[in-house]
Amino acid sequence: MASEGRDAVAVPAPEPVEVAADAAKGTLTVEEALEIVLKKALVNDGLVRGAKESIKALDRKDAELCVLCESTEETGIVTLVEALCNEHKIRLIKVSDAKKLGEMAGLCKIDREGNARNIVGASVVVVRKWGEESVARTTLLEHFGA
Repeated sequence: MASEGRDAVAVPAPEPVEVAADAAKGTLTVEEALEIVLKKALVNDGLVRGAKESIKALDRKDAELCVLCESTEETGIVTLVEALCNEHKIRLIKVSDAKKLGEMAGLCKIDREGNARNIVGASVVVVRKWGEESVARTTLLEHFGA
């Protein structure tokens, strides 16, 4: 037979699959779930950051979720975003700190130790695409009662 001269190829053992961090916790707070959802949307190119781009996405009804900073200096932005979310039935979450929202939306540098540096504040962030299905997304949708 022709195949007798060939060496057998060893098949490597399957590598262990890592379980997602949000699935291992069981229950998440709304803030933890929001942070995970924003990171997944950022990775999947479904996150719009900044007031101008976010307002455009809200006006086009191209949004699943809107995150608004309550401490925004421009009161016109706050009222416009709230009105657009109410008019188009888009879910709205308000956070208190612009720097924290900027960090959750990826508007920062991460140093070698994994700490956020040079954080830029964000007034409005819009999720256009959720990304993959996750426990965090389910937690947020349960928060809204959907």
